[in-house]
Amino acid sequence: MSPPVHVTTWRPMDPGPRAATPAIFVHGVFTWGDDDAYGFAAQRPLADERTLLLVDRRGYGRSPDTDRSDFATDAEDLVALLDTCPDGAHLVGHSNGGLAAMLAAARRPEAVRSLALIQPSALRAAADHPTVRDLLARVHAGPAAGPPDLDPAEFLRLSTEGMGMTMPAPTQQRLRAVSTSMRERPVWEADPPLEPLAAAPWPSLVVTGTWDDAPEEYRRYAGAPLLACADAVADRIGARRLRVAGYYPHTQHPAEVNAALRRLWRCSAG
Repeated sequence: MSPPVHVTTWRPMDPGPRAATPAIFVHGVFTWGDDDAYGFAAQRPLADERTLLLVDRRGYGRSPDTDRSDFATDAEDLVALLDTCPDGAHLVGHSNGGLAAMLAAARRPEAVRSLALIQPSALRAAADHPTVRDLLARVHAGPAAGPPDLDPAEFLRLSTEGMGMTMPAPTQQRLRAVSTSMRERPVWEADPPLEPLAAAPWPSLVVTGTWDDAPEEYRRYAGAPLLACADAVADRIGARRLRVAGYYPHTQHPAEVNAALRRLWRCSAG
């Protein structure tokens, strides 16, 4: 049975006599599958050799609304999508989507051909790291969410311009994504299933930016914990670790990330 979410499908112009294994992409916050700003629009060239399935998580893009976005529910939707792929699929997840991809891969390892995680929000995998410990202390000391009267446009401004970055246009679709992100189940509640991922027979890759050119406040608040999480996850599941310039690797430097994904997928095919 297909999952109750929208999936953007990009197919090769000429798939050849035997189509390559498809790849499933799972986005992070404030975005959706084929979004230019934070999603996977720049990965479209990868559809020259295989079908790409870009998931809109519940409450994002063209998927139905949800009272509260939840990584566990996202993982269930990914498992349902994996079950529609007769020969399995490659999984690629960014941020909170990376966490959902980890959960789904651990639940259905026989349907996965490779796992690529781009700055996964797997905080508890590095809970003992000082930067992650400080972040968890901050979030546990503060309110569970922003002020109740904070509207999505202001939340988007504070999360981008407030961190020294450029704010994307506050379109209706963007503000819906922000509103969903504001109600998302906190990722620090997830216990990433690292043991089954380490035991899986397929190759894995963990990608981050270097964060060298990121705004100072954004690098301190988000970059340092994400780098610690990526290092911990890669070490514990035996993944290849890739660092590229910037702080949104797949949108800022897509050629390098796309080349790494091609290598990973070739490796999984032997």
